[in-house]
Amino acid sequence: MIVGYHIIFGAYGFWLPNDPRGSWSDFVGSWDLFRYGPATKTNERRSLAYDAHDHDVRVSAKKSLKHPAVEFTGVQARAVARGFSSYVQRSDLKIWACAVLPDHVHLVVARPAIRVEQLVIQLKGDATQQLIRENIHPLEGRQQPGTRPPKCWARGEWKVFLDPEDVPRAIQYVEENPLKEGKRKQEWSFVVPYEE
Repeated sequence: MIVGYHIIFGAYGFWLPNDPRGSWSDFVGSWDLFRYGPATKTNERRSLAYDAHDHDVRVSAKKSLKHPAVEFTGVQARAVARGFSSYVQRSDLKIWACAVLPDHVHLVVARPAIRVEQLVIQLKGDATQQLIRENIHPLEGRQQPGTRPPKCWARGEWKVFLDPEDVPRAIQYVEENPLKEGKRKQEWSFVVPYEE
C-alpha cells in the first residue's frame, strides 16, 4: 500500500538530459548542449548520482546552458524552505523529511490528495515566489525588463513510491543527505514525525 513518496527535484542545470551517468530524458532541446551528446535515456530506478563518469565533460556541458546552473546559497535554501512551509500551511500535506541542497531537493511526503507531479509544480512555485519576495532569486537580473526571472528549477522530478516499511529508511536517507555533502543536518518547522 502506497503511503507516501520520496521526491527529488533539481535546480536549473542540476541533471542534464545528456548526463554521462544517464537521464530520464528522450531528447536534448538545445543545440549547444547537444554538442555534448544525445540524451542518455535510462530506465534505472536506483540513484545514479555516485556512478563513475567524466566529470569534466559534465561541467563543460553545463557551461553551454542558456543561464548559469543554479546553486542555492544557504540564505536561498532557507527561502526555498519558507516557500515549502507556506504551501504546507495552506494544504493538508504532511512532509516527513526535507533536505534543501545547493542544486536539488529531497522530500519524503505523505501521499497527497493530488498527483505528485502537480504537487512538485506547486512546491516549486511557492519556493520561487518566496525567493522573488525576498529579492534573492538566483537568476535575478537575467530576465527581460518587466518580466520574471528565468525558472530556477529543472523540469520534472524523480519519485519513489513508499510502502509503510519504506518510509523510515527514506526519512533517514534524506536526513543524512546534507551530511554526505559536508553540510549540517537540516531541521525545518514544517516537517512532522512519521506515524504508522
